[in-house]
Amino acid sequence: MDEVLLRSLTPGVLAVLVRRGADFAAAEDAVQDALVEAVRVWPSDPPRDAKGWLVTVAWRRFLDATRADASRRRREDLVDQEPPPGPAPGVDDTLRLYFLCAHPSLTPSSAVALTLRAVGGLTTRQIARAYLVPEATMAQRISRAKRTVSGVRFDRPGDVATVLRVLYLVFNEGYSGDVDLAAEAIRLTRQLAAVVDHPEVAGLLALMLLHHARRAARTAPDGALVPLAEQDRRRWDKGMISEGVVVLQAALARDRLGEFQAQAAIAALHADAPTAEETDWPQIVEWYDELARLTDSPVVRLNRAVAVGEADGPRAGLAALAELDPSLPRHTAVAAYLHERDGDPVTAARLYAEAALKAPNLAERDHLTRRAARLHARLHARGSC
Repeated sequence: MDEVLLRSLTPGVLAVLVRRGADFAAAEDAVQDALVEAVRVWPSDPPRDAKGWLVTVAWRRFLDATRADASRRRREDLVDQEPPPGPAPGVDDTLRLYFLCAHPSLTPSSAVALTLRAVGGLTTRQIARAYLVPEATMAQRISRAKRTVSGVRFDRPGDVATVLRVLYLVFNEGYSGDVDLAAEAIRLTRQLAAVVDHPEVAGLLALMLLHHARRAARTAPDGALVPLAEQDRRRWDKGMISEGVVVLQAALARDRLGEFQAQAAIAALHADAPTAEETDWPQIVEWYDELARLTDSPVVRLNRAVAVGEADGPRAGLAALAELDPSLPRHTAVAAYLHERDGDPVTAARLYAEAALKAPNLAERDHLTRRAARLHARLHARGSC
């Protein structure tokens, strides 16, 4: 069973049901039922038109649920609207569905969580990790959002800022998490940039392009993570970097700075450096200061501590890190790196091992474990001399 195919088809099928009159919660339930049926049936009897099959089955499941408490007239109207057999239209409804999920009746955070779960295909655990909250808390938030929009008409789409936040989180999960959604997020952001003239839309597109340009160099042949400083920059996509820089410059020229433009400016400085040693760290720190002013995000301040450590020395970075909550994700990994830079391999090895236990994914855990093992081996060799 091709799970990637099912994931890619889900938003379009969900959008068809919403357009035809299904409320969001009921439509999502019907689509999930259709996906379960696809898993059961397709291995032995694959359809010629996968999306059309899913639309038909999901719509029938929706009708079955609706008939239990709907009036006869409403039932007949819905049956009249049933999609005809044959290929489903090839129109891309995903971006429209993102706007519909950003409904005015929801808070922005709830709208983002609901969209990530229902359209982006992320698990509740992945969304909770992105929001730095417990999984149970996020599950409750998503459930409340579903109840809020249950039965409402999706005729008042949400705002661009909420859709941008969703696309940003989807890209981040695809770029560094367990599900490959980065290319899809870029595709949708391109579509949004084509219809919405806003510098932050351009800023987000530039940010995605500049990060995605390094994708091929981020992992070794065995799947191990390769830190930015150790990446083979010849493998970076120069065309994508050039496009990202052009998009960013046009956005910055409008003098309406936002967080995505600031992040893209940091990514551009990394992309512009011929080698890691030639990175303009003082300017990166300045951009992190701007970003912290715009967002007041603890994650931004964590990344700023790394930049300070590169610009002003590891002890300055550790001083910046000391101002942050130690429970912040990746705080321990950053502390390990800065202690290693400061010539304290004993503390660094211990912190790398601790950070590995807290890693959000297998690749990062293995990377941190190897860092700890390398330092332990070095200390052991030194002690044997």
